[in-house]
Amino acid sequence: MAASSLDAAATIQGRAFLDDPLFQFVFPDQAEREQRLPWVMRIGLAIGVQVGHVHTTRGAMLGHAVWLPPGDTHLSDARLAEAGFVEPERHMGESAVARFGAFMEQASAIHERLLPMPHWYLMILGVDPPLQGRGVGGELMKLTIANADAARLPCYLETAKERNLAFYRKHGFEVAEEHAGVGGGPKMWMMIRRPH
Repeated sequence: MAASSLDAAATIQGRAFLDDPLFQFVFPDQAEREQRLPWVMRIGLAIGVQVGHVHTTRGAMLGHAVWLPPGDTHLSDARLAEAGFVEPERHMGESAVARFGAFMEQASAIHERLLPMPHWYLMILGVDPPLQGRGVGGELMKLTIANADAARLPCYLETAKERNLAFYRKHGFEVAEEHAGVGGGPKMWMMIRRPH
């Protein structure tokens, strides 16, 4: 995906994650979440463009899969700043930054503990809500999963939506751990896909 498409992609991902329990925790007020979430999603998409893969649909953008590659799955402060995570309090609000930071710190530690070896990290998978449930998400993951299998590498993700578990299991992921209140936030499921 081209960097010039980041704003449009971030708008789609803002809609895709609007009802996600993690972002309901970060931005409890829905109007504020609608306004501020696209900025947060743009950072994740920009990181994908810089160091990983961002897959989208051909033609009209229906959704995105952001994968970070083996050896490059850690979100350092420098990487976040390079992607535009600058003055986050202005874009998110101080209390939201504190909640998001606490979640990120704990989730990153769990990630590194569960899968210290090289792997692909599915950092974002989101499909525009009216188009969810039509196979778009599976298509967006297919290429990187195939590459991971060919290289005999595992894949990792975390989700705060219990209804996502069946979808990810269908694509070979299994729950490695579940945690209540990661960073003070919602219950999270950490999932690993071993190479097939």
